[in-house]
Amino acid sequence: MGRAAAADVAAALRDRLARQGTVRMIFAAAPSQGEMLDALARERDIDWRRVTAFHMDEYLGLAADAPQRFGAWLTHHLFSRVAFGAVHFIGQEPDPEQEAARYASLLAEAPIDIVCLGIGVNGHLAFNDPPVADLHDTKQVKVVELDDICRQQQVDDECFPTLADVPTHAITLTIPRLLDAGQLFCVVPGASKRAAVEQSLYGPIGAACPASALRTHPRCALYLDQDSTPPRLASQTPARA
Repeated sequence: MGRAAAADVAAALRDRLARQGTVRMIFAAAPSQGEMLDALARERDIDWRRVTAFHMDEYLGLAADAPQRFGAWLTHHLFSRVAFGAVHFIGQEPDPEQEAARYASLLAEAPIDIVCLGIGVNGHLAFNDPPVADLHDTKQVKVVELDDICRQQQVDDECFPTLADVPTHAITLTIPRLLDAGQLFCVVPGASKRAAVEQSLYGPIGAACPASALRTHPRCALYLDQDSTPPRLASQTPARA
């Protein structure tokens, strides 16, 4: 699944670089993205110097050198492995609202071409958990409080030892900001995501399952493995739904 997704992302990158001078991309930081990012970093014939990278969310309250910071995770898994033209990180406090506004300005400088993302166990996109998700948000980037299901996922993914260690707030790109991109590549492995995938595909489109908004995008590819595939999709090809 990860290799299939990476091959498609790489093909989209090559196609866009053949037609335009630069490409702007947004990346999710999560263990679910690790295999895809590793395969993407190994792809050949991509002029990464013409690619500008962003990430889609960041914890508040962690030390600047904390390994759980999403900027640090992406640096380890991708940003340090290929020579991007530029990488824009979501920065530190002390004023999270000001940092959200700064990052929104950077994103708004030119269109976003490609987003590589996943789906949370509660159906979140980035850190747009159901209690704070707004499919018609007027903001591009905002400060949010994380719900307990989202925070527990970070423990279950072995990113933090206990729930008490997981930050309670974060900066996140909003759902309209993510959907305002040319192409979306959504990689969702694991049995813990199966219910969220089913709601995303078949449930009502709304904030109760923020990932359901992906169905409104004309160029969104969803990549599933056997464990994350809902029963009603089991008879179809699970790698690409």
